[in-house]
Amino acid sequence: MKQKLTTKFIETRKPDPEKRIDFRDTIVPGLVLRVSTSGTKTFSFHKRIGGKMKRLTIGRFGTFTLTQARERARQILYEVETGRFEANTGIETEAKPTLGEVIPDYIEKHAKVHNRDWKNKARLLGKFSGLYGKRIDEITRADVVKACDVIHKSAPVSANRALAHLKHLMGWCVERGMIDASPIAGMKPLSKERSRERVLTDVELGVLWAACDAEGYPFGDCMKLLILSGQRRAEVAEMRWSELDLEKRLWTLPSSRAKNGKQHTVPITEAMLEVLGKTARFFNSDYVFTTTGKTPVSGFGRLKGRLDKALPEGTEAWIIHDLRRTMSTNMAMLGVPQPVTEALLNHKTGVVSGVAAIYNVYSYADEKREALGAWSQHVMKLARKQDDEIAPRKRQSI
Repeated sequence: MKQKLTTKFIETRKPDPEKRIDFRDTIVPGLVLRVSTSGTKTFSFHKRIGGKMKRLTIGRFGTFTLTQARERARQILYEVETGRFEANTGIETEAKPTLGEVIPDYIEKHAKVHNRDWKNKARLLGKFSGLYGKRIDEITRADVVKACDVIHKSAPVSANRALAHLKHLMGWCVERGMIDASPIAGMKPLSKERSRERVLTDVELGVLWAACDAEGYPFGDCMKLLILSGQRRAEVAEMRWSELDLEKRLWTLPSSRAKNGKQHTVPITEAMLEVLGKTARFFNSDYVFTTTGKTPVSGFGRLKGRLDKALPEGTEAWIIHDLRRTMSTNMAMLGVPQPVTEALLNHKTGVVSGVAAIYNVYSYADEKREALGAWSQHVMKLARKQDDEIAPRKRQSI
């Protein structure tokens, strides 16, 4: 912000504990006083030099008086304007990084610390690769709008998500003093999102199970557990043998892998046990579903394409996450109370909220096992029905 600097103003200026603040002197162009979150007050000179925005550190207030800082700023300004400025002046030069340089730093210092799904955040920020070469202080709102328009043509929801992550990154840059203000603050999503309502029919579930049977290990078996357990894709795909107690028939998902950060227990039903019983432990790896032994399975987009081909022609579009809603909807029809279903999904919906949610530590262990057992029986009934329909066609083809 612009401010006529005075010694009294500098001495009485208190720090903001949440962010650095820059005050641009109205007397000498380019002179800036930065007040850090700790209260340190530093003079610097901001000017575009050689086509690049530079921040030249002059020194701390106390070591330098305001008069001395202005004299040094005038000297630098004179050298720049007359073309006599040399980089080797003994003054620290701070060039602004590009977006391509900022993103890895942001992922490492912020996303990996605060976001379990940081890989997805990095992937979505990668959609702005066309802006990677631009310095962070040169990116304009128009640049971002243009990039979002391109993303929106093929993936409207991804465009909204990518924009949200970029807005957060820009806010992070402001807090760290890389830019004075975010160019996309207050920018609205490109399109309004609708809550998904897709629920797979019994016929579709039966066909999908048969297709997973044909896929086998690892993707087919992984999908079967997704259907039977109702858990999130990453949670099942990254399942570890060390999380499973087959004797007690219990899968304990640690807080470090659960989306809401809370440890979650999932009963292992007979149907789930049958799938796991056929799964060999490859490479002495702790991953249940793996092709390398070092990493869990990935590439669900290709799998989804193969499964789509197996479903009846004209099937409504669906995504893997719809399997959770399908289980939830069917459980309601099976008479399972909603709190039990929510406990199984490890998903908060406001059914139990406020103080009640804080003190409601009851895990519904017996109810969850009974409910998941009823759902497994329903799925296996559909699978057997599908097999009965396929069998005659197989005999005819022989």
